[in-house]
Amino acid sequence: MPNVSRRTRILAVCAAVVAALLAVAVFAPLPVSIVEPGLTADVLGADQGTQIITVSGTQVRKTSGQLRMVTIQATAPDASVHFTDVWKAWFKKDQAVMPRDSVYPSGGSVKDIEKANQKEMTDSQDAATTAALKHLGLSPAKVTVDLHLEDVGGPSAGLLFTLGIIDKIDGDGRGGDLTGGRTIAGTGTIDGSGKVGAVGGVPLKEQAARRDGATVFLVPRGECSDAKAELPSGLRLIPVDTLDGALDALDALRSGGRLPAC
Repeated sequence: MPNVSRRTRILAVCAAVVAALLAVAVFAPLPVSIVEPGLTADVLGADQGTQIITVSGTQVRKTSGQLRMVTIQATAPDASVHFTDVWKAWFKKDQAVMPRDSVYPSGGSVKDIEKANQKEMTDSQDAATTAALKHLGLSPAKVTVDLHLEDVGGPSAGLLFTLGIIDKIDGDGRGGDLTGGRTIAGTGTIDGSGKVGAVGGVPLKEQAARRDGATVFLVPRGECSDAKAELPSGLRLIPVDTLDGALDALDALRSGGRLPAC
């Protein structure tokens, strides 16, 4: 048998170690989620046969057009994502890879995460109601707003809920619709004072919006860079910082006035 040099043996061992590490890298689960465009819902309409926004204690008007809240959908929090999944997602325009902690920041069990997401949605709906009634000068002691949307969690529909409540009660303040008859989508958190906050996943949400017929997309101004990077054809981008700014932009859109730009 020919002699095998010490150098050759060392190289063979190193190659075996590298191969083992590569195998682990390929097959070991990664702390990421694969996300893609999710459902959208017209907050002026119904979800599973129930109106998404129901108002009592004041007159409600008939609306036209659509205000569509948008979502992303991600691999389940307990699902394993591997290198091959990430590799495939890299080449798909309708998929992205995000740190799991940014998609499911609460951690814990699946049940804990679902509970946390539902609380964020409830808190968002409460803030949207507060911001809308404050803008309209209506007392929450006299006017009741119920928001119903199944199978959606998180706070990112806050802005659209607020606009939907205002459109249901007051429209543009002159008897017309906030939408001007258009299909308008958007995303953004909101607090009780009407400040709009960032949400993440904007490029995929834009895809969902355009897929479902939107021609205008409201985006938190701080996410303009992401929003412009992969803006779908036929979708007009409008950045907003506050509820008042969003209402002013929609007024300008209806009247042909100057719109804010990213």
